Amino acid sequence: MGRQTTAKADERRRRKNAKASLKGGPAARPTPSVSEASSSAASTKPARTKVTVGARTGTAAGSAATGSTKSGPRVTKPSTSAKKPAAQASGPKTSNTGAKTSRSKTSAVKTSGSDAQTSNTGAKTRSRTTVPVIKRAWTSLRADFTRGSAYPLTTYYLILFSVLALTGLGLVMVLSASSITSYAGGEGSSFAYFNKQAMFAGIGIVLMVAASLMPLSVWRRIAWWVLLGGLILQAAVFLPGLGKATKGNANWIGFAGFQLQPSEFLKVALALWLGFILAKKFGKMDTFGHAMIPVVPGVLAAAGLIVAGNDLGTALVIMAMAVVCLWVGGFPMKYFLMLGGVLTAAVVFFVLSSENRLKRIEAMLTGHADQSAADTMGQAWQSNHGLFSLASGGWLGVGLGASREKWSWLPEAHNDFIFAIIGEELGLVGTLAVILVFAILGYGIIRVVMRSKDLMVQVAAAGYFALLIGQAGINIGVVTGMLPVIGLPLPFVSYGGSSIISSLLAVGVLLSFARTEPGAEAAIAVHKDRMRSSFAVLARKRRK
Repeated sequence: MGRQTTAKADERRRRKNAKASLKGGPAARPTPSVSEASSSAASTKPARTKVTVGARTGTAAGSAATGSTKSGPRVTKPSTSAKKPAAQASGPKTSNTGAKTSRSKTSAVKTSGSDAQTSNTGAKTRSRTTVPVIKRAWTSLRADFTRGSAYPLTTYYLILFSVLALTGLGLVMVLSASSITSYAGGEGSSFAYFNKQAMFAGIGIVLMVAASLMPLSVWRRIAWWVLLGGLILQAAVFLPGLGKATKGNANWIGFAGFQLQPSEFLKVALALWLGFILAKKFGKMDTFGHAMIPVVPGVLAAAGLIVAGNDLGTALVIMAMAVVCLWVGGFPMKYFLMLGGVLTAAVVFFVLSSENRLKRIEAMLTGHADQSAADTMGQAWQSNHGLFSLASGGWLGVGLGASREKWSWLPEAHNDFIFAIIGEELGLVGTLAVILVFAILGYGIIRVVMRSKDLMVQVAAAGYFALLIGQAGINIGVVTGMLPVIGLPLPFVSYGGSSIISSLLAVGVLLSFARTEPGAEAAIAVHKDRMRSSFAVLARKRRK
């Protein structure tokens, strides 16, 4: 009886603990009796199996306890059922831990996704902020360009500074290209050609400044006189004792140890005269007589005298300049086409009638690729060595003064082919810089044409554009092998007194035209007042 009573009390105690564990509260593990300890030690495996089943069913603990009570005093099952609540209690904890782990992984994924979104948002924000910055910079640049373009003296400064830059570069390159031939040619000094060119440039700058100060009314009054003076000088080359021939070209006048090429000044005079005549006859060229006289006789007289001196290259420049002036001046189209056909036929005739000119064209087409068609030691020598000079320069050149072609390999290295020496010593970058400055000069001349309201200014400025920019393009085309050798200097850069003086004189006329732009005179007056006040302040400081 005592044993049964003890067993019942233990059973009641186990039930209470099981109920407490099922309700969710962790029950304190009951202290097993000696018999329970021994029986649980003997049946460890079955108990583990039943614990697993109990954990899955959820109510197996209660049923196992009831079954053990009915079957008798077996202590193995009650001990096993006592362990079930502990297993069940640990089961939810494990699942909760897994849930927490999965939640932490999910949160980590969300965090990385949010970081990616943040980085993408940051990149989009940066791109969105970069676009307005570029847009604002472009808008500001356009505003500055518009403001500078509207300034009345912008045209004046574009022409002036580009010409001064080309003249300065020309002096440096003449010194570099002519130093060897000048010393070896009996001059006794490597600076002989440079000193002459510097003197010619100084004379030209003085004439340029004087011409820029002349009002437009003066150019109208002297237009006829300058053309007549140019024609008289050009005709003087045929006078015995006065005319000089150089390398087959009889377009020179020699006096007092100097040689003058009148055709260079005739080009400047013809453009001015065409501007005056076409402006005066605008709207009146409806008949053949009004259209042709005196425009066509003046152009043919100038070109004919130059061709008679065996200088077809300068005559081509004269014709191109006349065509541009007639186009801008509103010359009737039917007469324009007629005159163009006559000039083209004349050029073809003079080319075909000269064996030397035909050989130059042949040398341009064949070069040194076909030795049987053109001997590189003969007609193609100059053009081929011009290409060799450009090729050896590379990107940045061999260095200023380090040209190898100027050692008597390239004829006229300081004159007609000075662009090749620029390419050899300063490289492709140097040649592109020269072309860029000429482009700026051309843009300035076009501004004179577009912004002026006077037809004479428009026509004459267009003629000077064809004269300066067109001649520069022909010279560069000859050096690069795109055109046959014609014998035209590069304006402002090549050696030659007549070329640089006449070119600077033409620029002086252009500067005079630029001063007629609306608001230019007022801006010049403001600059003069500022200069006077600055000099006055300096004078006061010196007195103190």
